[in-house]
Amino acid sequence: MYLHKYYSWVGYEVNDVAMSWVKDNCLSFFQLFCIKVVKTGRVPQHIAFIMDGNRRYAKKNSVDTSAGHYKGFDKLSETLKWCLDLGVPEATVYAFSIENFKRNKDEVNALMDLARDKFQRLLEEIDQINEWGVRVHVAGRLSLLPKDLQALVSKAMLVTRNNNKLRLNIAYAYTGRDEISRAASHIVDGVKNNEISPEDIDDELVSQTLELGEAELLVRTSGEVRLSDFMLWQVSNTVLYFTEVLWPEFTIWNLLAAIIHFQRNAPPPKMKSSVSDKAQLFLDNLENHRHQQLEKYVNC
Repeated sequence: MYLHKYYSWVGYEVNDVAMSWVKDNCLSFFQLFCIKVVKTGRVPQHIAFIMDGNRRYAKKNSVDTSAGHYKGFDKLSETLKWCLDLGVPEATVYAFSIENFKRNKDEVNALMDLARDKFQRLLEEIDQINEWGVRVHVAGRLSLLPKDLQALVSKAMLVTRNNNKLRLNIAYAYTGRDEISRAASHIVDGVKNNEISPEDIDDELVSQTLELGEAELLVRTSGEVRLSDFMLWQVSNTVLYFTEVLWPEFTIWNLLAAIIHFQRNAPPPKMKSSVSDKAQLFLDNLENHRHQQLEKYVNC
């Protein structure tokens, strides 16, 4: 029902259109030239997006809320292509907060349907995803999702895990505080199991235990100027860029403006830190455990 409303609104037949994860957009010669100019400066290695404004966009255009969310996904597919064009190796998007489960039941169901549709689409076009080199990683409490969606999400992560041109992190059923609390729980278990000692625990170990890495630039659309419990640990040294534009109306010019803002305000790049050999073994075991959990979700 929601899908039909969306495509009827934009003028397509439901059976004729399926939005790709990476849209091969048609940028003008001048836009491509501007991308090359911006790339002569420092380009952030990790951009995080709070994709705000889908519901206001729907209200503005007098359409169902779910139509705004579908339009928002379409914009994400464009933005991924722009990141590839710019040479950005990692992007993170805030797709669904744990707090969003408290929204109207119809809207939550529509968002779950959107996720099902999009992850199924990803698996259907996996050859193109692999060609683009996009690795999909979903951060959050997957256990809160419906069983069938757990399986789709996990399979998408497993089949793209060897791609290395652009890592796309999707924060889904996620909050920053929940991510930190789960990381703390893993570290406590590591000490209990003698995998690490209290002396191994420092800010670098905590950072690497989290699901999401530090972002150099965070972009939030729709005029809101708060983090909304997103990547709270990771943004201590991040350049923040807030824009009034609603997410479905985000353009390449908005992205280039954000990167120019970053180039003007970014601190020097941080030196990479390391952890002890014992802590690294703990992290490797944690990654293996997460991989095994994904396989369980797929096979359930």
